Formats: sequence, C-alpha cells, structure tokens
Amino acid sequence: MVGPVLSAEHFDRWYADREASSSADRMMRRVLRLPEGVDSTGMLGGDGLDEVVGLLALRPGQVLLDLACGRGGYGLEIARRTGCGLIGVDFSAVAIAQARERAPEARFEVGTLTATGLPGASVDAVLVADSLQFADPKVAALRECLRVLVPGGRLVVTCWQPRVPGDKSASRLMWDLDLARQLPEAGFADAVVRDRPQWLDLEKRVWEEVLAADASGDPALESLRREARLVLPRFGKRRRVLATATAPTT
Repeated sequence: MVGPVLSAEHFDRWYADREASSSADRMMRRVLRLPEGVDSTGMLGGDGLDEVVGLLALRPGQVLLDLACGRGGYGLEIARRTGCGLIGVDFSAVAIAQARERAPEARFEVGTLTATGLPGASVDAVLVADSLQFADPKVAALRECLRVLVPGGRLVVTCWQPRVPGDKSASRLMWDLDLARQLPEAGFADAVVRDRPQWLDLEKRVWEEVLAADASGDPALESLRREARLVLPRFGKRRRVLATATAPTT
C-alpha cells in the first residue's frame, strides 16, 4: 500500500484495521473477483491469480515462498489449489499472527524482502505479489529470492513500473523498478516481463468504488480512500506487469 510511513509498525496498524473491517475485504473480493476466503491486501485479481498459479507450476510436495505475504491470502489459495507446501514471510508481526491463526498448518515467519531468514536453496518457487516496490534496493530483494530458490526454481512477480523508465513522478516507491534489467542483474535466467493492462482497469475500478463508499467510522476504508486519492491522479503514469524468471541450474 502507498502511504507516508513504510515501517513495520505502520503496517501492523494497517493490518489490525483491515482485520476489524469485513466491509473492506468484501469490497476487494467482489471487485477483484477473488475466491471467497481470499483476503487480499494487493491488487491481484482472480484472473491474475489464475495466471500466477499456472506460471508457478507447483506440484504436491514442492514448497512455495509467498514473500511479503500479508495475511497469507494469495499463498494459501495457491497451496489449496496445488497441494504445495507454503512458507509465508512478511515484516508485519500483526499480519503474520493473523496468517497463523487462519492456517496453523502452514508456516509463517517475520522477515523482510531482503532478509527472509530462510536457508539457501530451500524453496521451489517464490511469489512476490504487489510488494517489490517496498524493497530498497529492489535488486537486493531479487537476489534474496534467488538465494532461497533451488536451481531451476521459479520466481513470479506482480508489480507496477513507470511507463517512462525512471519517471519519479509516477510513484516515489516504484519509479526505479525495471524488471527486464533488474532480474538478469540479480542473477536470474529466462526473465520475461509481460504487460497486463487489464489488471490496471480492474484496479481502477477498485479505487473508484473505494471513493464512492461510505467510510464513516471504518479505519480500513478510510485508509483505502486516502490511498485512492494518492494513486488515481498518477494512474496513467504506471504499467502493470507480470514477470517470471528461473534460478540458473549451473
């Protein structure tokens, strides 16, 4: 999420507000067309999630790292569909506590985008959904993904990039994202970056509905409204992308 403060404590409060507001989660699931029970704190919709599941190509017995997992919504749904094991990592202790309560059979740990705390070569796939913009530097987070992947393991990233590379007016968080350059720089092979303009259309509907909603007394909706006012004026300056890459085998 976009905001003036990006500390773990900020997100602890943010996740506590979301947990107390069923209306915010219901709105997100409805507009993003997500399955019942998937509590999204990103903007990846149901069609995008279907595509991500296919690209991860996980099998029972393999392990997925959902990095910056929040409350675990996307990772838990992928594990349910594929039968894979799940490790979720997030720097918000509140989000991790909520995820553990939802799914005690999965493993959720406090860690960061650049320091997961996991052993090297310990997971078969990594998903970073709508969170890479919070890493500083971005390449350090990608290198951490590479470190924990087994050789041949798969990385899937969903994020935003400026339409004009390096355009700081697009967003102070994502202006320096350029996955076509940064994935090979981090050491990944087979990097492919795909535009997903239809995901932007869906996201715009989310923000428009948020602004139209009555947020009185609902801190989660109030937070989303503040974010919508920041995002929409610069909406045309960003691309929505889906990137994949693999850990080299040699």
